[in-house]
Amino acid sequence: MKTGYWLIGLALAAAAGAWIVPRQPSAEQLATAVTPLAEPGPRILYPRDHPAFLTMADGRRQPVRSLLNDARPLAFGDYLWNDAGVPAGPVWVRVDPAHQLLSVFRDGHEIGTAVILYGTDHKPTPTGVFPILAKAETHRSSLYDAQMPYMLRLTGDGVAIHASAVRNGSATHGCIGVPEDFARRLFAQVKRGDLVSILPAS
Repeated sequence: MKTGYWLIGLALAAAAGAWIVPRQPSAEQLATAVTPLAEPGPRILYPRDHPAFLTMADGRRQPVRSLLNDARPLAFGDYLWNDAGVPAGPVWVRVDPAHQLLSVFRDGHEIGTAVILYGTDHKPTPTGVFPILAKAETHRSSLYDAQMPYMLRLTGDGVAIHASAVRNGSATHGCIGVPEDFARRLFAQVKRGDLVSILPAS
């Protein structure tokens, strides 16, 4: 099983049969080996003059100054959000379908992460780096006749990030579904033109 940038991997919850995502930072899972500063509390900090880096889907490297520090596993429908004390700055989004996670970064600090839904093999989620083309707090898909609250359109053919019932066994028609409260926070955070990096699903 492949590992993500600060994940040891995905584990099945024995009782519920749902995917559980353990959040444990690892230097080998970051693009550069940087020892984080040991900090109690909500963040794992990296030295300001020596940040870690994450690679976007197009190969560009983005500096990471801190990650959310929460060892609790995330299951379907779960998310973390904490932007307290994080300065204003560029916002970008990283989608990792292989680990069913979306993370939001502002000024190099992770401010939110959520378990996601994504497309099936027949309707896959595209990979690459996409600017947010449009935002709509309320939107109804004409193609699928479905509500897509807090829609962030990524492609001309309708692939978007939007609120969804994120539950075990569900998938999308190529969009990225996130829990509604997380979608509301994400919608308020980003603007048109902000970049979304979507990694391959495997």
